[in-house]
Amino acid sequence: MNTRKMKAIVATKYGGPEVLELQEVAMPSPKANEILVRIDASVVTTAGTMMRTGIPYIGRLFMGFSKPKYPVTGTGFAGEIIDAGKDVTKFLVGEYVFGESIFGAGTNAEYLCIAEDGIIATLPENVSTAAAAPICDGALTSLNLLREVAGIQSGQKVLIIGASGSLGTAAVQLAKYLGAEVTGVCSTANLELVKSLGADEVIDYTTTDFTKNGKTYDIIYDTIGKSSFGKTKGSLTPNGTYLSPVLGLSLLFQMLRTSMFGKKKAKFDATGMKPVPELRKMLLELREILAAGKLKTVIDRKYPLAEVPDAHRYIDKGHKKGNVVITMA
Repeated sequence: MNTRKMKAIVATKYGGPEVLELQEVAMPSPKANEILVRIDASVVTTAGTMMRTGIPYIGRLFMGFSKPKYPVTGTGFAGEIIDAGKDVTKFLVGEYVFGESIFGAGTNAEYLCIAEDGIIATLPENVSTAAAAPICDGALTSLNLLREVAGIQSGQKVLIIGASGSLGTAAVQLAKYLGAEVTGVCSTANLELVKSLGADEVIDYTTTDFTKNGKTYDIIYDTIGKSSFGKTKGSLTPNGTYLSPVLGLSLLFQMLRTSMFGKKKAKFDATGMKPVPELRKMLLELREILAAGKLKTVIDRKYPLAEVPDAHRYIDKGHKKGNVVITMA
């Protein structure tokens, strides 16, 4: 019997940041097809704060009705392989890896066991663990939505709402990488950040309403779900697409309606629900983009493991720039 312990952040119930507790829990042991990772860095995300609250309630179908089914929080991670099961052939002990653990073992912990055919890749030599840990939140989601869902093409005009967040900072860079002309929408304080990521134009939403500037876009990517298809329809080209990773009743209705009527479309996709082989394939593509220096991770703040509740409180304020990283050192 494994009696080794590790420190982890455990959500004892749904609620505010106060439900998160630093506890000593059993350290995992790798199964035959798993690797054991000593985590250097993990993340706290906006999606993670939603999982903590259990809202929207539909998410409890996967996360547990009355309390979290998987109590250790966190999904993204990066770290060193320190042990491997007997059937593992894709990775070696001593290699550094990064990826995501969905609907299972949490990553706001000192160690993680994950299947070798999971959402995981080796770390490029030019990328730190802190920079790699958030990739499966912002970049993986944005690559899926922009390319797989919206079908982005070189030369298209793309507008990104929430361009300074985790998904937004990745989306600006990926849309440019895929050949689009990019406009980012953000607050005054983040204009220079979004410009530095390669945006061709930036719009300060505190002073300018992009829906009234007379310009149209092939894709409007609402990374934060603050707008709607109805509000942005006039800013779409005749065959344009409004897409968001945030599903509400309004977007659901517009998705159903535009799937049957009209050329302008409203679209949503839950990236984390896609088959693991598809997600791993996209992660391996992102690894190459990272290695080529074409994608940079924007890190707003770093917190030690014990301060994960404070990281949640910070994100709840709604002013996060890029990513919030948890470090184990």
